[in-house]
Amino acid sequence: MIISDAAIEDFQKNGVVVLRGVFRDRVAALAQGVAQVMAHPSPLERSYQPKDGSAPFFQDYCNWQRIAAFRAFIFDSPAASLAARLMGSTTSRFFHDHVLVKAAGNSTVTPWHQDQPYYCVEGSSVSFWTPLDPVAKYMSLECVAGSHRWNASGYRPKRFDGTSLYATDDFEEIPDIDAQREHLTIRAWDMEPGDTVAFDFRTIHGAPANTSAAVRRVFSSRWVGSDARFVRRGASGSPPFPHLTLADGAPFDAPEFPLVFGA
Repeated sequence: MIISDAAIEDFQKNGVVVLRGVFRDRVAALAQGVAQVMAHPSPLERSYQPKDGSAPFFQDYCNWQRIAAFRAFIFDSPAASLAARLMGSTTSRFFHDHVLVKAAGNSTVTPWHQDQPYYCVEGSSVSFWTPLDPVAKYMSLECVAGSHRWNASGYRPKRFDGTSLYATDDFEEIPDIDAQREHLTIRAWDMEPGDTVAFDFRTIHGAPANTSAAVRRVFSSRWVGSDARFVRRGASGSPPFPHLTLADGAPFDAPEFPLVFGA
């Protein structure tokens, strides 16, 4: 899979870029995998039922070891090589998969946040947010260009109810993005199945409610580069990996995180 130097430069400068059609041939299989996960969720399933009684927002993590379509995506698609090129890394290691399904009429707004402070890893990174349905710009992922360089330590991770993820932390509160929209470059696109938004774990992003009459299914895959190091955040990270025995600051090397590209 060829990716232009301009796209790589854009990603590294702004922390987000859209890649058109790169996973188009994987959509049908991934959709079947998502259906399997929804029929038989894992213990890490985290769905949100809005208090207004509208349709649910289904989420589940870390299913690649039991869902064949997800394994095929990780090991047989161009995702790993694309990730390495975007990160400027000689390798790419798979971190985890994330299924996000906002049913038609779901009122859940995904709050502005960074992924990095939720995760047990630091270093070069990229997420591929890949819709399996057509997504209009008004209900698509939104990313704040350049925000991956705003704060080296990251902003406070919170749950959907607004409470802090960790009992104690030294993170700053995230800036009020909505109050500054006219002064920021916020990127979002009309998207077709198999397009993907590639963004750095530190890029601030969010997503509107699904006010349409169609479901919005997304398969997200997360990757890290050769400089990745384990960060011990405790069992409350999202997704949690409480069983890992890696030392804080150790190379990010465990069977749960296979090295897919490079050596």
